[in-house]
Amino acid sequence: MLTINVAVLLVIIVFFRLRRRTEARSRFDEKMTVVIVLALGVLIAPTAAGQKILDVLNQLVQGVSHAGS
Repeated sequence: MLTINVAVLLVIIVFFRLRRRTEARSRFDEKMTVVIVLALGVLIAPTAAGQKILDVLNQLVQGVSHAGS
C-alpha cells in the first residue's frame, strides 16, 4: 500500500514539474525530473497498474511493427 501512495505523490510532483515552461528549467531541474520519473517507473512497475501499462505498451508496439511491415 505504501508503494501506491509514494507513486501517487511522485505523479503529482511530475505533473507540476512538467507544467512549467521549458525556458524556465535549468539543467539540474531537467535531470531531477528524469530521476523522479525513473523512480516513479520503478515504483509502478511491480504493481497491477504497472503490468496493465506494460501490456498496453506491448500491444501498441506490436501494432506499430505490424503496420510497418
